[in-house]
Amino acid sequence: MLPERTFHSGELPPRDRFDCFAALMAETHAPMEMESEYATEFQVKQRVISLGEASVYPAECQPLVFRRTAKLIRRSDPEAYHLSLIQRGEGHVSLGRETRTHGVYDLHTSDTSRVWEIRTGREPLRFIGVEIPKALLPLSTREADRVIGRSLSAREGTGALLGQFLTRVVADSRSYRPSEAPRLGTVLADLVAAVFAGALDAERSLPYETHCRTLTLRIRTFIRENADDSRLDVPSIAAAHHISVSYLHRLFQQEGEGTTVGRVLLGQRLEHARRDLSDPVHREMPVHAIAARRGFSHPAAFSRAFRDAYATTPTAYRQASGDGTA
Repeated sequence: MLPERTFHSGELPPRDRFDCFAALMAETHAPMEMESEYATEFQVKQRVISLGEASVYPAECQPLVFRRTAKLIRRSDPEAYHLSLIQRGEGHVSLGRETRTHGVYDLHTSDTSRVWEIRTGREPLRFIGVEIPKALLPLSTREADRVIGRSLSAREGTGALLGQFLTRVVADSRSYRPSEAPRLGTVLADLVAAVFAGALDAERSLPYETHCRTLTLRIRTFIRENADDSRLDVPSIAAAHHISVSYLHRLFQQEGEGTTVGRVLLGQRLEHARRDLSDPVHREMPVHAIAARRGFSHPAAFSRAFRDAYATTPTAYRQASGDGTA
């Protein structure tokens, strides 16, 4: 699993909860002033997942106020950007004279080098926080600074891709190896840079490697969401992203380990079919119908691919799933 720490206020005496949470936030983000009308019996749950130099921390807490002051900045500045993907509740972020309200599926941003104040709404807040060193972001500080405080959305485009990445890492943190943490941190930095560049309409300013990795992630998401369409193939994937087939192949070749776009598409279809075969809801559906449902035009080709991937036939896998031996 990825390196991770957890904090649950219910494990502490009520009088110690708020101060301990403030100390954790100072370590995770930066020293700040905090206050809450619920401070005497504060309720919070937080995990801190390390991705190399970056970190992701899902949290759920009662309403409170965060302040980063000039005095605290002079005392300590980790030179980092912060993003929060809000999943429930809202936050009112003040930067100078301007205050913006961020709700569900919004991304709020802040900078440890700037004065700000965040007031949450009246309801408990659930969010996924991100801390990323400025030096890790493959985008100039001048350009990145122009994005801080803007309204960013995780509902569409690269913002949605970042939101999906954060949600998956949080949900599947135990399925990764510790050695994968730095690579995931690089992916996170690329996605944040792409979101920032998109807000500036300056994607051309991204390093070529960052642009390629971000585009590949976008294509993988597209394949995952459309794999069941039997008409989807390598040329149509390339056309949907306005690139040539040869460039599409080069993008996946850069990932190494024999990765090809065709194998990614086939893998998605097989995984979807495998889940159907083990699902009691589809117990009466013929194998060839499941194959067609998951994008395979020829039952025989599906059977061969399934046997190559899982070392058993679709029918045998379904039978084993029924008796619990799959």
